Formats: sequence, C-alpha cells, structure tokens
Amino acid sequence: MNDLRIYLADDHAIIREGLKSLINAQPDMNVVGETDNGWTAWQEAKALRPDVIVMDISMPELNGAKATELLKRDCPETKVLALTVHNDQGYLHQLLKAGASGYVLKRAAAQELIRGIRTVAAGGTYLDPTIVSDVVGSYVRKQSSKEGLPHGELSEREEEVLRLIALGYSNKEIGARLDISVRTVETYKARLMEKLDFHSRPEIVRYAILQGWLQDA
Repeated sequence: MNDLRIYLADDHAIIREGLKSLINAQPDMNVVGETDNGWTAWQEAKALRPDVIVMDISMPELNGAKATELLKRDCPETKVLALTVHNDQGYLHQLLKAGASGYVLKRAAAQELIRGIRTVAAGGTYLDPTIVSDVVGSYVRKQSSKEGLPHGELSEREEEVLRLIALGYSNKEIGARLDISVRTVETYKARLMEKLDFHSRPEIVRYAILQGWLQDA
C-alpha cells in the first residue's frame, strides 16, 4: 500500500513544522509539500495531486474556504481536512459547502488530526468530536419548532445516495459505487433533498451525524 501523500497549508511556520513532524512520524504518511497561503496551495496541489490537504481557514491571498472550493473543482480526488482555531459552526458550514471532507480544531489532540487524515483519505467525513455535540444540539433545537427531526419516506436507494453524499463522495463516485449514471444520482439527490427539506450539504452532514452514520463509517 502506498503512503498517504499529505500537503500542509497554514500561515504559521511553527505550526507547519509541528504538523510535518507528527505526520512524517506515521509509518504510512508523508508530507509532500507546504505553503503559508491558499493561492499556492491551490496551484501546487494541481501539480502534486496529494491525497489530503490539511488546510487552515485564515490565510493570505486565498482563505481556506475559497482555496478548498478551487481545489475541489480542479483536483476532485484530493480530500481537504480543515484545521483551525475557529470553534464556530459558521466556519464549519462554509468549509463543508466548499467541499472539505473534515474539520479538526487546532487544540485537538494529535491523534484526532491523524484519525481525521485517515478518515477523509478513505473517503469518509470527519468532524472534531468537540464540535459534534454543538452541531447536533443546534440542529435539534432548530428542528424542534418543526415538529421534530426532518422526515420523509426515502427509498432504499435515496438513503444510500444520502449516506454517500454525507461521507463526502462526488456524484461521479456515487454513480460508480452504485452502478448508476451521474444523472440518476442527481435525480435521487434532488428527490431526497425535497423530501427532507434540505438545501445544502451541511444539512445532510448534520442529519448523518444524528443518524450515527459518520461514526459508523
């Protein structure tokens, strides 16, 4: 099995050095590049094609969310794991909407970062455990005024599609896994979004957390 190729994007050199030492100490990981700004991360990722980019949110030239959006457009196979000091759902939603597969706080233990890298590299979605309870609590409070959690009679295939969306798979990847066309995936996605009254991927991820799907991935 080839080592996971990791790229670091953080505007603090001391943090990058610490991350590099931690990641390179893993027997199956290797840091292949680093930068202090989002623009360079976007440009170098197109050439290096790393498996995972560990991305800070607040950086010069391009912030983490915009850099993530461009990266997912040009390098859809590369996974983005946001690493930030911001314990704020607004930032979480922004990064998930841009295409990030995970969100880890800088104050988290080292093993959480390594676990997050492995999870997103394998195609999953990873959220720092310290913010999961906040996400769920906010979601439940929001839905309490709507007579409980969102519900709708999803077909078995619609639920399969929803699970894979929550886990970070693209429409093309979902189609390949389920042996259906991308257009059919889009149709199932539109139907389930309508049934559950969802309007964004962050809503799907929050729903998946409540169902326990991400913990089981």
